[in-house]
Parts: sequence; C-alpha cells; structure tokens
Amino acid sequence: MRGLLKYLSPFAPDQSGATSVLYGLGGILVICDAGGCTGNICGFDEPRWFDEKSAIFSAGLRDMDAILGRDDKLVAKLKKAVDQIGGDFVALIGTPVPAVIATDYRALKKMASQTVGLPVIGIECKGTALYDEGAQSAWCELFETFTPDTAGGTDSKVLGIIGMTPLDLSTTHPQECMALPEALKGYDDLYCYGMGAGLEEVGRAGCAARNLVVSPAALKAARDLQKRFGIPYETGYPFFTEIEKERFKALAGKKVLVIHQQMAANEIRSIIEKAGGSKGSVTCGTWFMQDQEVMREGDVRFTTEEKFREYVLTSDFDVIIGDPLLRRAIKEFKGTYMELSHYAISGYEGM
Repeated sequence: MRGLLKYLSPFAPDQSGATSVLYGLGGILVICDAGGCTGNICGFDEPRWFDEKSAIFSAGLRDMDAILGRDDKLVAKLKKAVDQIGGDFVALIGTPVPAVIATDYRALKKMASQTVGLPVIGIECKGTALYDEGAQSAWCELFETFTPDTAGGTDSKVLGIIGMTPLDLSTTHPQECMALPEALKGYDDLYCYGMGAGLEEVGRAGCAARNLVVSPAALKAARDLQKRFGIPYETGYPFFTEIEKERFKALAGKKVLVIHQQMAANEIRSIIEKAGGSKGSVTCGTWFMQDQEVMREGDVRFTTEEKFREYVLTSDFDVIIGDPLLRRAIKEFKGTYMELSHYAISGYEGM
C-alpha cells in the first residue's frame, strides 16, 4: 500500500513549513483548521514555541462553518485578535479543511485586509504535502508582498540568507554554529530571514549584494529576487560545527549515503570529498525537494518507506548519515549508521 508507514512517523506537513517561515516575523498567523493542525504545529513541529512565543491562532472551524463557508465569522475573530495584541501582518495558512471546500483565499485576503487594516497573505496549504512545499510558498509570498520593487539597488555589504527554519536546520539557534566560508566573509551585515532578520529586513531584501540559499524550499524565492533585482544567489549550508566536520572528514574513502534536505546533504558530501579526493563515493538522498540545479547523477529521492528500505538494503554503502528515526526502517543494514537529526522527520534537535 503506497504511503503505508510501518517503521517511520509522518513527516512535518506543508502547513508546518509555512508557519515555520513566518513564525518570527511579528505577524498574526491563523491556521485555518478546527484545532488539531495548530496543536500539531505548536506541540511537535515548531520548537521555538516553547521559548519564543508567536501569535499563532486556530480558526476554530466547526462543521457548519466549513460547510457554509462562514468567512465573516473568521474575519470578525481576526479583527478582535488584531485589536487586542496588534501585529505587523496577518497570514492565513491552509489545512485539509479549506482545501476540501475550495476556500477562495484571494477573496478572504481582501475581506480580511479591509477589516483589520493590515497586510494579509494567504498560503494555500493542503495538509497532504510535505513541509518544504509549504515553506516554498511562504518564502515566495513573503518577498512578493513585503519587498517592494523600489527596494532595488545593491548594498555590497549585505548578505541575505534564505531558507533558515528549524525544520531545515534542526536547531533554534543557528547563529551559534554558523561559520561562513571564506568566500562569503567581508559583509558588514547578514539578513538571516525568519531567524534573526525581521520584516524590516525583508522590506530591504532587494538591496542585498548576494543571497545564500540554505534549503531547496527557498530556491524559488531566490530566483524570483534575482529576476526582480538582479541579485545573484548560491547554495550552501554553513551550519556544521568543526567537531561535526571532523566526523565527516573521517569518512573519506568510504561509500557513503547522506540523507537530509538537499543543501545540507550536498555540504556534507563536499566536506567528505575535499578530505578524501577521488577516493570513495558519496550519494545524497532526500525525502523532500530535489532541485536539478544542485543535484548530481545518482542522487536519490525517496517517496515511500518500502522504496527507501529496498534502496538501502540492496546497496552496499559503508556508512549512512541520517536522522535517528530512519534507522528504525533499516535495522538490517550492516554498515555504520551516523545520526544527524532532521527536525522535519523526527522532531529531534542536534546531531
């Protein structure tokens, strides 16, 4: 049966990815659900919830609200929330319920904006896709809405970093482990959008000299900014500590499978290959987006638990680097398994 999970847990869905992008930007985030999706986001998929509060609300949809499309009730509750706590913008984030009833987000955004007097964005998540699809939509909507076309004009001292979320980085404090490569040093300021840089920096995103994309979910937004403002971008993942890098270097000469989001996996491959030259081989695998621009022939994308097991157990890898949860599905693997958390898979932080 396609999609059956016997060993793994469901991964973070698209509404969690969208929420993660917008979490630290000072807006009011409304999850258009009956309550369950919001509970999962705050309880399992957003580690910042426990020490960095954000205004996340459930729309509290009841059966008849969904059937009859009572958008006026949602807007009225939203107006009350804005009046009580304020905010810089409002985000309406979809779930399976509005997807099933075909909610008109364009009309809902217009109605809400006129009532609350704040910018309103809508992220049409369906709850059936993975976190990176929701994050991609949120990154694009964020820059399209809050970075005006008049914001162009290169500032050679600013580097923008796009794609930073706990779901991608498996940490809530990336600045503690970030060590930019030599080629990227020399900037006076870093705009770490969503994890450090706020809505004000998003408004000046058109002035950055270069963007560093640390997650495949952010590539589309970086390409949009390049098209609008001519800002070049490159991909990378400057978040591994020196201790972690030494552990990766020790794998030089072995046949290795790295499983993570694409930018993190590529970075590990680069570290291993630089340490070992042409010895050994490294394959990058992922359960999530796989952009053709930054992949190599032989890289693999897993779509089901069964295919993941079959691929690993019929290959002859010496070492697998991946989230601790994935190990449950391949207990028969005879090689070395090096744990590297991917929060969107298991909810574990750290290495």
